[in-house]
Amino acid sequence: MNDLENVKKALVIGTGVSGINAAALLVHKGVEVILYDQKKDADMKAITEKLNEAGAGEKTEIFLGELTQEIIESVDLCVPSPGVSPESEVFKAFTQNGTTIWGEIELASRFEKGKLIAITGTNGKTTTTSIVGEIMKAWNPQVFVVGNIGMPYTAKVEETTETSVSVAEISSYQLETVETFKPDISAILNITPDHMDRHHTMEEYSRVKEIICRNQTRSEVCVLNYDDKRLREFANVCPARVVWFSRQEKAESGYWYHDDIIYEIKDGEEIPVLNVNETGLLGTHNYENMMAAIAITRAAGVPMDIAVHVICSFKAVEHRIEPVKERNGVMYYNDSKGTNPDASIKAIEAMVRPIILIGGGYDKGGEFDDYVKAFEGRVKELVLIGDTADRIEKTALDHGFVNVKKCASLEEAVEVCKEDAVPGDCVLLSPACASWDMFPNYEERGRKFKYCVNKD
Repeated sequence: MNDLENVKKALVIGTGVSGINAAALLVHKGVEVILYDQKKDADMKAITEKLNEAGAGEKTEIFLGELTQEIIESVDLCVPSPGVSPESEVFKAFTQNGTTIWGEIELASRFEKGKLIAITGTNGKTTTTSIVGEIMKAWNPQVFVVGNIGMPYTAKVEETTETSVSVAEISSYQLETVETFKPDISAILNITPDHMDRHHTMEEYSRVKEIICRNQTRSEVCVLNYDDKRLREFANVCPARVVWFSRQEKAESGYWYHDDIIYEIKDGEEIPVLNVNETGLLGTHNYENMMAAIAITRAAGVPMDIAVHVICSFKAVEHRIEPVKERNGVMYYNDSKGTNPDASIKAIEAMVRPIILIGGGYDKGGEFDDYVKAFEGRVKELVLIGDTADRIEKTALDHGFVNVKKCASLEEAVEVCKEDAVPGDCVLLSPACASWDMFPNYEERGRKFKYCVNKD
């Protein structure tokens, strides 16, 4: 289905911001909607208020609890929240019934009137999407930054025009339920182990990430990381025209970081583009994000001088190696967005002071050996919280790192850090884990950390 002509009734799974806006878009398109939440005790009043704010309250039925076969068979379309796994019973019920299943991203993309830029990857998505969004806004007044970054695509797609640009951060969960989704420019920044509790294997995780450009052709562009072996192999079958960026090994063309300079490689010539010391972003991972953003926006037609000017004035994304405060000669950094080992390794490598590291959280099933290996010469003390505290402690001890403390809460961990840090140190919250064991999301965890750091 390319539109909603054959959809009379739809069921949207999930009453979060994604589900609310998906329901609202369907209602606006004349579809009868059931908004569903498995939790019987979900706050009906709060859900109704959110629907009313989205302009869909009167025309949306809310259903809580266990779905009946009658309801399953009554709908033409199911729109699951990204948090609903294809392996869940509710998802399987619609699959077995033969119901059309579109995720919120797929639904929105069918009504996109302008250009679409879509960015995925294990790490760097939010920063790169934010930089691209700012560059595009400096060139085009009609830009919508949407997707996994916090603003549902369905909330903005009806505002798009033939001259607008949507810049979307896309997660692997969102890519599982796309069908015709087709960006004008896509990017896969990197693929490292994450979400193994959902995808189980790296092969499956990689396959899902690569879906982002599945429907593209050679007339469109896919930006890839030349340093990522999986992506270098994928380039051989990528249907779009590939543009590279790299910092470890130079590709024949694209963008290359070397000795503080980002170069454009063109016709065998290295053309200096940007000195990274003129920017406000820390760490080589951010230099990769800059290169990806330049590659994306240049592919969109943005002049190089605009891209460089915006990058030089860009401020770090909240919760991603975010400087919080210097107290008694100790610098505190909030990297709550470090929700997997690879992201946290990049944060550790970005620090220039001895580190007291706060780690641990919800267990997504990954390993922590590389995380601990990155401690050498950098981390002087490890303070652990959350479900993974015991596993990370064991890994640390196995690798000979013994200065480990465990705390019952983030508040306690910050107090321990304040006591143990000496002038010249830094305290880094970079958990290498999701937040869901103790907090509803990484943003709340980061805000709590900042509160604890700032309180006397």
